Amino acid sequence: MRPLLLSLVTLLLSVPLLAQKKNESYQLHISRAVSPVVVDGQVDEPAWQAAEVADNFWMVLPMDTSRAQVQTEVRMTYDDRNLYLSAVCHHGNRSGPYIVESLRRDWNFGRNDNFIFFMDTFDDQTNGFTFGTNAVGAQWDGLLYEGSKANLSWDNKWTSSVRNYPDRYVLEMAIPFKTIRYKQGITRWGINFSRQDLKTTEKSAWAPVQRQFPTASLAYTGVLVWDQPPPNPGPNISIIPYMLAGLTRDYERNIPTTGRFDAGLDAKVAVTSSLNLDLTVNPDFSQVDVDQQVTNLDRFELFFPERRQFFLENGDQFTNFGYATIRPFFSRRIGLGGVPIRFGARLSGKLNKDWRLGLMDMQTGRVDDLALPAQNFAVLALQRRVFARSNIGVLFVNKQSLNYQPVADAPAYSQYNRNLGVEYNLASSNNLWSGKALFLKSFQPGVAGSDAVYAGNLQYNSRQWLVGGQLEAVGKSYTAEAGYVPRRGYQRATGTIGYTFFPTGSQVLSHGPQVQSTYFFDPEGRKSDSESLLSYLITFRSRATLTGWVATDFVRLLSPFDPTNTNRETLNTGTEHRWNAWGTQFISKPQSLFTYGFTSRYGGYYANGTRLNLTADAGYRFQPYVSLAMSASYNDIRLPQPWGQTTFWLVGPRFDVTMTNTLYLTTFVQYNEQQQNMNVNARVQWRYKPASDFFLVYTDNYLPGAAQIGQDVPGLFSVRNRALVLKWTYWWNI
Repeated sequence: MRPLLLSLVTLLLSVPLLAQKKNESYQLHISRAVSPVVVDGQVDEPAWQAAEVADNFWMVLPMDTSRAQVQTEVRMTYDDRNLYLSAVCHHGNRSGPYIVESLRRDWNFGRNDNFIFFMDTFDDQTNGFTFGTNAVGAQWDGLLYEGSKANLSWDNKWTSSVRNYPDRYVLEMAIPFKTIRYKQGITRWGINFSRQDLKTTEKSAWAPVQRQFPTASLAYTGVLVWDQPPPNPGPNISIIPYMLAGLTRDYERNIPTTGRFDAGLDAKVAVTSSLNLDLTVNPDFSQVDVDQQVTNLDRFELFFPERRQFFLENGDQFTNFGYATIRPFFSRRIGLGGVPIRFGARLSGKLNKDWRLGLMDMQTGRVDDLALPAQNFAVLALQRRVFARSNIGVLFVNKQSLNYQPVADAPAYSQYNRNLGVEYNLASSNNLWSGKALFLKSFQPGVAGSDAVYAGNLQYNSRQWLVGGQLEAVGKSYTAEAGYVPRRGYQRATGTIGYTFFPTGSQVLSHGPQVQSTYFFDPEGRKSDSESLLSYLITFRSRATLTGWVATDFVRLLSPFDPTNTNRETLNTGTEHRWNAWGTQFISKPQSLFTYGFTSRYGGYYANGTRLNLTADAGYRFQPYVSLAMSASYNDIRLPQPWGQTTFWLVGPRFDVTMTNTLYLTTFVQYNEQQQNMNVNARVQWRYKPASDFFLVYTDNYLPGAAQIGQDVPGLFSVRNRALVLKWTYWWNI
């Protein structure tokens, strides 16, 4: 495996990298406002009349070979405090109302008429910011990382307004310079504007973007040329206190109602205009959305994303180091599951155009019930840009137990666990080539040897071809206690090849096959798993998609496994299982008020059994105030005795009511038959000022069909536990 990895690294370094910025000729000049700007959705101020116009957009979808038919006009200006943007979004040649889900923030891009723009404030084509609104003014903001990915969990302070007219909608935004990070003295930022009009199924961009890439691709940004360097934002300190009061009751363990009151503080200090210090004392994360449950039939731990604000800005340096299943640091290991965070600090951002720095230190408290000691998590991340858009990164993670003495008949914890890693990330200037080469090593008392990771991948993605391969080798003693590595002691090889056809004059926009094969080997080099998958994707001009696939699987179990994941009998280590399966997926066109989708999977399973899996999603919107969604999943597993037939339902209706774009009610119900639990989470959020909120959160967990706790009579949906929380936050700029 290692010679193959060395060959892959050599190939990564040999890919042509240096080239002029692709859309260098697309330039928008920005000048200081000649009059005050009022953010009210009307662009009649002299400042807008004097501003240069970005228009004549290029179509990205359905095809990327012509100018957009739906017209958009964008202007930008600034003053000492804010960066301003206005956009006039003309309607297309199809009648009908705008298409939006609701007034809720950070909406689904594919289901809303919207305008978004992307800023590469260091002009490095790797990291940046995105802001936008849908057609009724619901806001969207996020951090851009890895050249085109957006983290919408990030939230910050800015204002916007949208007005609707019979033939257009007009939006204005004011982005405080204190909200974004940029290098002082630089007069060129990467910039691009994206417009989606679902009635015409058209997505467009000011600087052209090839259709296989998202319009957020920073490699395709044009240039925002400043008449003078952006102003110094001045002292930039934000204090964000919170207070929380709540009531909880545990019916399952017969614990009476208890009250709680907490207060804490977050602070953001701009050390420079591009380097930020985040501080937190006694933080609380009750406003985080409840995780969406899934039916788990996998042999390994599932992944759930981080949503907590403290960990998000420049978080890609920490949490995206490595691969999706090889993460030496995963911030959700800190402070969840009842473990309190006492305090923390994080310094992150740009040192200059080429260097990025991340330093984090978090301190958690003791949990006596678990005999868990206080622990410290320290992380250092350093990244250096090389060539056009590539970079080399180094990461060091230290998890340390403080004043820890093992206790008899209690869980044991390590004194420390450390990880040191280096990776090279390839991103070619034309965005066609991407890849990674990775090395990691862990350090822990009493462990030596087989504690390293070697991995690498390379991918080519053009308009028609997708070709890629990946190699991994994870030592059986490699350990990342502060990370996410669900599987150890294996070698893995994956190959992918796909081709896309573009017919003309039909209702089908594109179609094509893709083949992917994955092989796992144990430390002795024997095959333990494999999967070969052939799929065919059809994309219609309406944006609906249909996929069909067939697959063949092989598994040799390396440890006992219950194929129903319900703590029943297990299959023996070393037993071999083979099966074939097929499936489909359909997603309806997004411009309808009623949207739906479904998937199917049928075929073999462990122990010569069969598995049927059906899922369905449906949604309806009463524009723009109410959005209803329902998801359901059904599994029917048929195995020889002692398992027999096992069925699971997972049902999750969601109700979003948005009275205004600052007042939301969300109710999420999840019934999980596999876990024998039903969860109800209702949340009211009032954003009474930018980035300042009131939350009222009600949570119930039930035991479906169980006997009434504490009684001898059966009860339908007996209460396990219940909680009510009121939280207040305020964002105060000093």
